[in-house]
Amino acid sequence: MTMVQSNDAPVVVWTNRGCGACVQAKRFLDRKGVVYTERRLKNDVAVQRAFARATGGARTVPQIIVGDHRVGGFDDLVNLEQSGELDVVLGRREAPPRLTFWQRILKTFTG
Repeated sequence: MTMVQSNDAPVVVWTNRGCGACVQAKRFLDRKGVVYTERRLKNDVAVQRAFARATGGARTVPQIIVGDHRVGGFDDLVNLEQSGELDVVLGRREAPPRLTFWQRILKTFTG
């Protein structure tokens, strides 16, 4: 099942045919209810240039971009989710306040 895709979505997923990690990334985003635009790499110089510009010269797919933030590949997407940062990048919640070193130590012992 694929989410309805929109050309003005802030999330872009660069993919290629036959890429298992690309399928996993799209399914992951679908489960989170994230609307995204899929851009498929082709044997077209203009598309390959657009991919290089958008991803900073990445050589693998998938490449996920949220607004101006280059997330990276599927593993990077999962790591962002596990750290709680993905929802911040997606604009779904605010970043937690930065704790000082001593506040982090205190939090460790007090829960």
